[in-house]
Amino acid sequence: MTADVRTAVLADLTTLRLGGPVSRYVETDSADALVEVVRAADAAGEPLLVLGGGSNLVVADDGFPGVVVRDVRSGVEVEAADSCGGASIRVPAGQDWDALVARTVDEGWVGVEALSGIPGSTGAAPVQNIGAYGQEVSGVISTVRVWDRERLRVRTLPLVDLQFGYRTSLLKRSLVDPGSPWGPTPRYVVLEVGMQLRSGDLSAPVVYPELARRLGVAIGERAPLRAVREAVLALRRGKGMVLDAVDPDTWSAGSFFTNPVLAEGQATTLPDGAPRFGVRTSRPERSTGPSLGAVDPGLVKTSAAWLIEHAGFGKGFGLPGAVSLSTKHSLALTNRGEGSTAELVALARTIRDGVRDTFGITLEPEPVLVGVSLDDAA
Repeated sequence: MTADVRTAVLADLTTLRLGGPVSRYVETDSADALVEVVRAADAAGEPLLVLGGGSNLVVADDGFPGVVVRDVRSGVEVEAADSCGGASIRVPAGQDWDALVARTVDEGWVGVEALSGIPGSTGAAPVQNIGAYGQEVSGVISTVRVWDRERLRVRTLPLVDLQFGYRTSLLKRSLVDPGSPWGPTPRYVVLEVGMQLRSGDLSAPVVYPELARRLGVAIGERAPLRAVREAVLALRRGKGMVLDAVDPDTWSAGSFFTNPVLAEGQATTLPDGAPRFGVRTSRPERSTGPSLGAVDPGLVKTSAAWLIEHAGFGKGFGLPGAVSLSTKHSLALTNRGEGSTAELVALARTIRDGVRDTFGITLEPEPVLVGVSLDDAA
């Protein structure tokens, strides 16, 4: 059990390449060491930021006046794997997510192939219930082992208690709910994620039209696992959503705004041509495969990217400049290499306000904002 303490600047630890210095940066190589750092910081009243891959963070230029801890563990523990029962695995929070997806494809484990190319750590995946191209990680999660900062003990949370929804979970709600005393790290610090995946050569049914077209299959059909992974990676690269050290369009926090979920009545005010998607219930129907639950007839999801573009903010908006919308995807705010967090937040505020003024819909940021807010007028 070790904890390596050093100095650091968050610009070197985030995919946006933004953020100032931290008071103390710690890397841990065991769950016990991670818990000890968190426990000590909380006992001392020291601000705490648990860092994964840094792909979902917007941190102030002033930095973070506390301890930043990063879990550097990796690997996969296979508890059981056979052609009938599938694979039951446990994964440490620090494991790189896309490397895990690649392993599942190599092993013939079905359920996360469409989540290829998403940057970050496995521990972050259940917090915001990552999803893409018709899959969500909640479809394969069986348990999440956490350190509960309030109860001061390790707990194993089963699927039924995790309250998964669109880009949210019990874990995230402990951070964002009004009156929450936690932040910028949730009450529950993820230590390990348990997953149950089916065995097979073919993917889960392909339900996302863009992916189906790319694969040349009909909606609801299956495709070879590796073909799905390669197709998803190609689609993400075309949108600047796969990290590339020489491409500023990928220097982002991914999709900056979540797709708005509207009550059916509010959705009737959307203009003709605005996308409308079904919204699935918060609890998956099963944990042994990529199930997203049943569609809720009272809710409609629309596209944040469509709203942004039709409010007058096209790809590349803000260029020339230090920050801008991606030239490949209007939902990604990018640092072109010389930007600041203050400039990025100002751009996000301009876009949010423009969409609200045009459509009456207020977009919500997807990344965790540390030391900054879209509601600040500075």
